[in-house]
Amino acid sequence: MNFTVDLGQRSYDVVVDEGARHQLRALLSSRAPRAQSVAIVTSPSLASQPWFDLESGVEQHILLVPEGELAKTWASTEELLGQVADLQLSREDVIVGVGGGAITDLAGFVAAIYLRGVDLVQIPTSLLGQVDAALGGKTGVNLAAGKNLVGAFHQPLGVLCDASVLATLSPRDRLSGLGEIAKCWLLDGRDARALSSTSFAGLVELSIGLKAALVSGDEREGGSRSLLNYGHTLAHALEKLALRRGPDELRHGEAVATGLAFAARLAHALDLVDASVVAAHDAVLDHFGLVRRLPAYVDTGEIVEAMAYDKKAHHDLSFVLAGPRGFTVVAGVEPTVVREVLDRFQGEL
Repeated sequence: MNFTVDLGQRSYDVVVDEGARHQLRALLSSRAPRAQSVAIVTSPSLASQPWFDLESGVEQHILLVPEGELAKTWASTEELLGQVADLQLSREDVIVGVGGGAITDLAGFVAAIYLRGVDLVQIPTSLLGQVDAALGGKTGVNLAAGKNLVGAFHQPLGVLCDASVLATLSPRDRLSGLGEIAKCWLLDGRDARALSSTSFAGLVELSIGLKAALVSGDEREGGSRSLLNYGHTLAHALEKLALRRGPDELRHGEAVATGLAFAARLAHALDLVDASVVAAHDAVLDHFGLVRRLPAYVDTGEIVEAMAYDKKAHHDLSFVLAGPRGFTVVAGVEPTVVREVLDRFQGEL
């Protein structure tokens, strides 16, 4: 199945299919016919997979970067830029990101800033990458002050989501992707009871279709695309605090699941929704086996402080929240209210 991100002359397709990675040659021939070289950015563990048999039809170079969040550092960015420069890639050539969300974020950011922008193709190999990170043109790396604080919007020529590579995912990687799928299910207003009759492929298609539609209508997050940040204000704060303990302490989708549960409780505390919405959120998260609790090692005061530095905040605490007319961005939420809801939430489970 194909989904189109409609951005005029910069429109592109997101292909979701078994063996989609084998469409790389055709995609480059169609969208980058003058390319003579491609730099394929991936990690050592992915490059050793039996499915790693990409063929671009032009000279190709494999550039290895660290695994997971370790790829999204200034040091990794600088090293990758140096490797790309050593290859003497031109503006006609292409960078291809092959990996999970961290790798596609890094590859996209380097493509955005090398020579002030070269073409990009994303081949996401994790569930999280396929339903979220690799499409939409957001790229970035982390700072000690927070997640994704340095980045750029840089749309790819295309996104190839190969369903067959998901078979090699670890249970935890799969669960992390389900956190973003749960978000899309809730944003789409689906009933939790319908989950039992929805196939895994259907869940993936729902998520990709929703994001493609929102990006098409709001590329730079000035309006409706911001709804995709549902659950992310808390999630990014938790990820920032977790990174102090190690790069794999908390996965993005795990943090999003906690953020979704909290967002429902905050909306209820602000009298935007009734208790049935909180119960519905919990039912969706429980269906996917997602943990909806704050990590034991975090302090609620620290969390509030970290949320205030979220890149989407405007000198206040802002959240995407459910309300009587659907989801919306609510700015200027009082820190004392947020702290009270966090304290109650932490004591729930």
